[in-house]
Amino acid sequence: MAIDVVLPVLDEAQALPWVLGRMPAGYRPIVVDNGSTDGSGDVARAHGADVVDEPRRGFGSACHAGLAAATADVVCFLDADGSLDPRQLPRVVDPVLAGDADLMLGERRAQRGAWPLHARLGNRLLMREVARRGGPRLRDLGPMRAATRTGLLALGIADRRFGWPLEMVVRAHRAGWRVAEVPVDYRERTGRSKVTGTVRGTLRTVKDMAEVLS
Repeated sequence: MAIDVVLPVLDEAQALPWVLGRMPAGYRPIVVDNGSTDGSGDVARAHGADVVDEPRRGFGSACHAGLAAATADVVCFLDADGSLDPRQLPRVVDPVLAGDADLMLGERRAQRGAWPLHARLGNRLLMREVARRGGPRLRDLGPMRAATRTGLLALGIADRRFGWPLEMVVRAHRAGWRVAEVPVDYRERTGRSKVTGTVRGTLRTVKDMAEVLS
């Protein structure tokens, strides 16, 4: 069975060759170029990926465009910065294919220096707040995830910024989905992060996610 992998991209030309080169057989990469100026789209095409251009800026906009372009029954989402190994995608896909989970997340097990303290603490506080509000009890809002395409479309995720991943989890839980997580390796990313690599970026992400919870 073919699996589609949505990779939201903003200036990740350095990381893309490694990421796309490690895509498992049967997994089709869909790179969503969200306004890159470093030729990320051309690099992705040169390495065999389907490329979708999404001019409306925002992480959620890119994810939504990728989901709209997907055709496989099961769709994955994966950061394209080299922090996650595509060869571990079957860890999140297999339980969905087996019918053991409806939404699988990759719980990050970080190498030293890969996950800044401020970002790790922000993630932990967010997960506690989600559980306090009656949501699923998770350890990580993991950026590697898998679910069925029709199910994700039916959730009607509305956020188009950094609240998109959290809204997916919240809506899935409210819809009665079985949400689970499995450990995945988390490496130091290629290049500088535009989000968790800075306190400002982390605060912006937390703000977007707080709006989802409210």
